[in-house]
Amino acid sequence: MRIAIFGGSFDPVHNEHIRVAEEAIRSLRLDKLIVMPAHTPPHKSWERLADDTVRLYCCRLAFAHLENVEVSDYEINKGGTSYTFETCRYFRKEYPSAELFWLVGTDMLYDFPTWKNPEDILQNVTLAVCARDEKQGWLDRAQADFEQRFSKRFAVVEYNGAPVSSTEIRVLAGAGMRLDGYVPDSVATYMENRKVYAIPFAKDALALQKLSRREHSLGVAKLAAKRARGLKIDESKAITAGLFHDCAKNLELDSPLLSGFVKKDEWGDIPQPVLHQFTGAYLAETRFGVTDTDVLNAVRYHTSGRENMSDLEKLIFLADMLEEGRNFDGVDELRALFWEKDLDVCLKVALKRSLGIVESKGGTVYPLTRKAYEFYR
Repeated sequence: MRIAIFGGSFDPVHNEHIRVAEEAIRSLRLDKLIVMPAHTPPHKSWERLADDTVRLYCCRLAFAHLENVEVSDYEINKGGTSYTFETCRYFRKEYPSAELFWLVGTDMLYDFPTWKNPEDILQNVTLAVCARDEKQGWLDRAQADFEQRFSKRFAVVEYNGAPVSSTEIRVLAGAGMRLDGYVPDSVATYMENRKVYAIPFAKDALALQKLSRREHSLGVAKLAAKRARGLKIDESKAITAGLFHDCAKNLELDSPLLSGFVKKDEWGDIPQPVLHQFTGAYLAETRFGVTDTDVLNAVRYHTSGRENMSDLEKLIFLADMLEEGRNFDGVDELRALFWEKDLDVCLKVALKRSLGIVESKGGTVYPLTRKAYEFYR
């Protein structure tokens, strides 16, 4: 009997997961594929995942059409951190005579030596690898490296998958957008009805923006969410701040939605291009019910910056400047710095560039931006 285990957070399960499962069944000639939603993946131990029961049910919806796929609740019921070596030991006892495979993408293959007890895993299963948007020639190099490290070879799923991002799907769901084409229809309907990943009033905030500005806000939220993990910033906060950061961008100051907004003396003489950060924070708090102080400050200072910003404030300031729709001289250098361990280096360069642009045009530098640069310089 040939059995493969397909583990992951499935947060959420999406169409590419299904295609990988179908190709694994075909390519590995499987009698059974066990889909295994993790309770707490080791590399995401500090992150908040969607509720266990939600992810488990969505997997059952997604794979219901495949007769030889079983969705297991073993890791979820076990609780705690879901270590692969423990799961492999369990299924080796359950199926002592079966040929067992553990299904991974190439991203996890390259990271496999860092897993807990990788040799233990390979005593119980054979790694089965599915490429993720790999270039020609990857297989020989990867197989040679793996054999040198573990004195074993991995099996290959003959499919080069698309680099689908669960993070982007969570952003779209947070924005209240339909997920057609990303997840199965049954999963999309369930998630929409249950408001899985939904961020209250984000859709209404985006509706106030022109189409191009709306796309920008989605881009900021996506970039911020992707970077949040490495910085151990709450992803939900990053998405919320990204989606709301320009909510007042297309509103005039006399809009009824901004009734009650008062400029604070400490903000000084606010240039017009900066004003929307303050009105945006006001709108997010008073009309859309955002109460998290860090999120509100990330909106409030995303254009100007300020001294001693929180990590979330830095993240949104930079994501606003560097989302994929932005194009200016030096953007590639800044994007490279953005992915470094410490955001402060990127922030210093970005603030210097902002000052340079204003000064080159003969404009007046907003004091908060000047103070921010001096602080991080």
